[in-house]
Amino acid sequence: MQILRTKPIETTIADSHEPGRRLKRSLSTWDLMILGVAVAVGAGIFSVGAKAAANFAGPAVTLSFAIAAVTCALAIMCYAEFATAIPVAGSAYVFTYATMGELLAWIIGWNLILELFTAAAVIAKYWGIYLSKVFSLAGLDVPPSIQLGPVELVWGPFLIVAIFTVLLVLGTKLSARVGNVFTVIKVAVVLFVIVVGFFYVKAENYAPFIPDAVATKGTGGTEVLQQSLFSFLTGSAPAQYGLFGVFGGAALVFFAFIGFDVVATSAEEVKNPQKTLPRGIFGGLALVTLLYILVSLALTGMVPYTTLAEAKAPTLTTAFEAVGNTDAAKVIAFGSLVGLTTVIMVLLMGLARVILAMSRDGLLPRALSVTSEKRATPARLQVICGAAVALVAGLTNVDVLEEMINIGTLSAFVVVSLGILVLRRKRPDLKPAFRVPFGKVVPVVSAILCLYLMTNLAVETWIYFAVWLVAGLAIYFLYGQRHSRLNERFAHERDAVAQPEARR
Repeated sequence: MQILRTKPIETTIADSHEPGRRLKRSLSTWDLMILGVAVAVGAGIFSVGAKAAANFAGPAVTLSFAIAAVTCALAIMCYAEFATAIPVAGSAYVFTYATMGELLAWIIGWNLILELFTAAAVIAKYWGIYLSKVFSLAGLDVPPSIQLGPVELVWGPFLIVAIFTVLLVLGTKLSARVGNVFTVIKVAVVLFVIVVGFFYVKAENYAPFIPDAVATKGTGGTEVLQQSLFSFLTGSAPAQYGLFGVFGGAALVFFAFIGFDVVATSAEEVKNPQKTLPRGIFGGLALVTLLYILVSLALTGMVPYTTLAEAKAPTLTTAFEAVGNTDAAKVIAFGSLVGLTTVIMVLLMGLARVILAMSRDGLLPRALSVTSEKRATPARLQVICGAAVALVAGLTNVDVLEEMINIGTLSAFVVVSLGILVLRRKRPDLKPAFRVPFGKVVPVVSAILCLYLMTNLAVETWIYFAVWLVAGLAIYFLYGQRHSRLNERFAHERDAVAQPEARR
């Protein structure tokens, strides 16, 4: 069947060198590591860590981060093996196309678009909220939105997305240098949070470390939709905290680790990818995991988790305001603003690279994969992605789709983990610079853990996800399958074989 046909790895690599559609290799190990830290430190520490502690795990949010980190590390090993074997843009989409066929590759690519687009819009929205917080703490009365006729535009998210879209159009290396500066600043702020926060830690705030499970608040359909799919399928009463709360928290804070699959999308822009990719990815993952655990210990030790739960939108500043340190709250608000800035940049870059890879293959319009001659960046595509994210972040309430980011990421992690087994069986001749250890054990365990975390996401998230998949399948069968370059090549080869036979 056409939809199950895989794309040869040699063809994928050859397509990445197509004139007018190729990217420039300019990133080093350091750039790649900073890229991972840039997108991870901010997304988790400044936005979802406090929420997970308040509503899911209590002080055991530290365990939630550890579970998410282990799950991510196992999956990222699989990414690293794939990326050193197929060092081109597109990440999980490209890996799936080479092992499991076109239809599943489309689904994964479509899910990556969901992950990266939604993440960029949500983080841009958070950036706007923290910008207003900084203005408020500085005593400035700056309205967060402007009225454009009948439309209200939240200008902060719109502005930051526009700035980084321009930077990415000007070049990946330039964007990485700007990102490096912001990343150093925000890591310094995170270290400040850890050091100052531990001065306020009280041992009694860690007890109980795993709070007893309690029934969730809500009635009727709302309660059912907001419980995890696991609870729904097993018939368990919707609940917060407890052991299941720890895993629910892990499913939420997994959002903090999405940066490392985004890093894999930059494989085509990395110098010496066989060595650079594994070092950069694992170095960044180790650093952010350490920072996450230390921050979560400081956060839950400063104030009882119940104090965080009372806040409408708990953040790191909630804890410092609760202990009366408003000066630290100002520093954190500024650090959050800086931290989320680089997250937006990397997500915008990753989104454009995934769409570029899909359009090269004809599954999306080929015009999207054109790169500029001078800077070798997908300028046209980057502007389109930036404009779409800016409009959605500035005009809509995207935070309700926060968990959609996680389900898109986890679905890709499952397929990539299993794809390693397929790759080794189909192409034993490949000798990637990095190989996942312990044979089949790590990929299988990775896939199981990712699937389990997916079941800890809310029922309503799965409903939205199903709608997204149906829309994606409709686009594939109406457009992608008909314009697939792989299918065109197969048709040409079939015709070439059929013509001599017809002459006989």
